[in-house]
Amino acid sequence: MSQMAKPGALAAPGAQAKASGGSELLVALSVMLATIIQVLDTTIANVALPHMQGSLGASSDQITWVLTSYIVAAAIMTAPVGFLAQRFGRRRLFLWSVGGFTVTSMLCGQAGSLNEMILWRVLQGVFGASLVPLSQATLLDTYPKEKHASAMGIWGVGVMIGPILGPTLGGWLTEYYSWRWVFYINLPFGILSMLGIYFYVPETETRKLRFDAFGFAMLALAVGALQMLLDRGEQVEWFEALEIQLYAIAAALGLYLFVVHSRTTSNPFLSPELFHDKNYASGVVFIFVVGITLLATMALLPSFLQQWKGYPVVTTGLILMPRGIGTMISMMLVSKLMKRFDARALILLGMGLISLSLWDMTGFNLQVSQRDLVVSGIVQGLGLGLVFVPISTLAYATLEPRLRGEATALFSLSRNLGSSIGVSIVMAALTRNLWINQQQLGERVQMPPGMNLPSPDQLAALPAELMTVITQQAAEIAYVNDFQMLMWINIAAMPLVLLLSNPDRKS
Repeated sequence: MSQMAKPGALAAPGAQAKASGGSELLVALSVMLATIIQVLDTTIANVALPHMQGSLGASSDQITWVLTSYIVAAAIMTAPVGFLAQRFGRRRLFLWSVGGFTVTSMLCGQAGSLNEMILWRVLQGVFGASLVPLSQATLLDTYPKEKHASAMGIWGVGVMIGPILGPTLGGWLTEYYSWRWVFYINLPFGILSMLGIYFYVPETETRKLRFDAFGFAMLALAVGALQMLLDRGEQVEWFEALEIQLYAIAAALGLYLFVVHSRTTSNPFLSPELFHDKNYASGVVFIFVVGITLLATMALLPSFLQQWKGYPVVTTGLILMPRGIGTMISMMLVSKLMKRFDARALILLGMGLISLSLWDMTGFNLQVSQRDLVVSGIVQGLGLGLVFVPISTLAYATLEPRLRGEATALFSLSRNLGSSIGVSIVMAALTRNLWINQQQLGERVQMPPGMNLPSPDQLAALPAELMTVITQQAAEIAYVNDFQMLMWINIAAMPLVLLLSNPDRKS
């Protein structure tokens, strides 16, 4: 019978919690639930936006702040998680975060105006920011070092299942119930997670640390401005808008001042020891680059399937689900594979599978079969699992346990920023290429006698059937171009694996 950890028990920062196998599993389930609800809320609201728009009386431009407010708040508040965990205790911070996230989720579901919704979404992002890094740090401390690959596999499933299930679950709840259930669904999982954390996660010792307010403010300015630039750029024509120019200046200035301040102060916001560990520093860079392609495909496929293939939301979700199944299968197997093979070789294999799936996707057109969509998704999912777990394991392989709180927060922030940049790049390229392709295809149309080749302004005057064909062909080419770009980015990132070392292999 598993032994329950006492709610008041203390464990030194970074020390492994003494737990039996049964308690390890209960800790993993508790923190995994917290991870899933946080990551899920990053994407689950997307498909419900049109329904929220009418209910909250918002314009199409205003309703996007429901997403932007959450993402920006979560990005900014990820940075101080390590400090807060050391100052107040990891378990205490975990409980407050899950509780606050659950309550604000309910308040989001009850919002009667756009201003209310944005307020609760900001607070939801503030409370939710710590859930992913705290869950990773807890699992690393709960499981002995020889089981870290298994722990990162469990954590990885929680991180990856949200973006995969989010659009499907959100669409199903919105279609058959109400958009408000997109937020209400967090209540039972939040309560279960809090109970598990309270009874099974031991508290860590607290330390009285001096908070580097200026360092945090500059990092928050850089991260927040960058997120705003990425989220708003597509809607306001990027750098043609003064808004985006100001975001870019703020992000660059904030980053510059943060770096200068960190190198000159005696108490920097991020511990310098983090960057002295070559494996961890390399892992942060690697996960940032991998993050660029991590969610970009999931940002492209829903619009491809719904807008151009005409699939309903539920069908789209079912077609995308095998990608998640492939990810979970490889994450469950990779810990055993890492005992027999070099983790870096598994990363290269995973990157190769992702590149292979993207190469297959460059052949997609509007007649692509559901079978081909599912197969490419499974291959990509298998690759993601083989990449994500070994990187997460190697990054902490040589890092001092006392630094894990800060390290997991920075690792999550790097992954999220990479994903935000990747999504913004592919969506901007898609919009631009769609417009260019329409003009180029329109110029090649054989017009009826007496009509000249159309200028861009005259394209709208073409017969409706002909314009539909041109637009469809332009979309096919635009999506293929994006898939091809992601393939080359992924291939170019593969040599970065050489920056990582595997201490178990003495190299």
